[in-house]
Amino acid sequence: MTPVDRPAWPDEPDPGPHAAQTADGSTSFDFFTPPAGVPVVPPPAPPAAPPVAPNAPITAVAPLSALAMAAAAAAPQDPPTLELGAPLAAAPHAVAVAHGSGGHVATGLEQGPATLVDGLQPPPEGPLFVIGDVHGYLQELLQGLHAQGLIDADGHWCAGRARVWFLGDFTDRGPDGIGVIDLVMRLAAEAAATGGYCRALMGNHELLLLGADRYGDDPVQSSAGTASFLAAWRLNGGQPSDMERLEDHHVAWLSRLPAMSVEDDHLLIHSDTTAYLEYGDSVDAVNDAVHEVLQHGDADEWWDCFRRMTKRFAFRGDAGAEAARELLGAFGGHRIVHGHSPIPYLLGDASSEDGRSGVQVTGPHVYADELAVAMDGGVTMEGEGKLLIARLPLA
Repeated sequence: MTPVDRPAWPDEPDPGPHAAQTADGSTSFDFFTPPAGVPVVPPPAPPAAPPVAPNAPITAVAPLSALAMAAAAAAPQDPPTLELGAPLAAAPHAVAVAHGSGGHVATGLEQGPATLVDGLQPPPEGPLFVIGDVHGYLQELLQGLHAQGLIDADGHWCAGRARVWFLGDFTDRGPDGIGVIDLVMRLAAEAAATGGYCRALMGNHELLLLGADRYGDDPVQSSAGTASFLAAWRLNGGQPSDMERLEDHHVAWLSRLPAMSVEDDHLLIHSDTTAYLEYGDSVDAVNDAVHEVLQHGDADEWWDCFRRMTKRFAFRGDAGAEAARELLGAFGGHRIVHGHSPIPYLLGDASSEDGRSGVQVTGPHVYADELAVAMDGGVTMEGEGKLLIARLPLA
């Protein structure tokens, strides 16, 4: 894959439209200069491994292949294995329920057996879960999936016909983005074998990683005049170990991810922006257009797609509800569910001198006249953020 040991910084980092909002109320990409008052979160150093109990029930997540296992063993920033505890005492089709609204989440167990009605109708679909930005925090993801009853103590799918959607941004900033991708790919196969599914959306960091791998230091048209995917990837917390471990099957899988979907009357997207409308007026049209760029576009077309998908905050403020209605009117659904913008930044709280926002994330944030749900809990924000997993619809 693309080498990461040579300099590739742009001559003049593109400040992006942080200085002004666009017509739809959104602000643009965050990959060169953060807005004033927003702390820069550096890539975390791998924490020291805690002591593991002699009878700890989980030691690792099975990789996709011997090649992935060898790559994981060689990665310099692999996180330590954390103990997940005993598996939940649930029946084969029992799933953990997570409900949240306005920053509150409660959990419980609910039975969902898969049965046929008179042998003619398909069994009912299982519960729907959404997962916010992971950014390489594999152990936090494992703990969250286990707590929700979606995986067992060995890290395997145990939720029967449950449906799971990841909202994008698997890599960058955290220690093991490739480990996250491997886990999601494996869970997708395991879920399909039991009648459920595990799927994912294309996030702006997927576009960034793919662009850095494909185009490296090749110059692209930027408002600053000089930029490259590899430079932007590094500036946004790109981890060398992820690029070193990125394989062709990862690239092929990531390149096929959809940009949006409608599930149970929820419009699922990664970025809180109306820029999706620039690619089409239906879910299929947008997904086809993005895939066309990735399959046949040149570096500048890739870059333009990346820039659009990094816009944010379109549903915040006085015009936010109207922007949400515009998107829902075009693509369907009664509520938007998105990641991308960490909830503390979305709430607009000014950061203190020590770089803390003062916002403690406890659950999804419902806003824009209850037309939008933010799911990026800011897992990279130590002490404030968390990885969010919630069952839809929210209570």
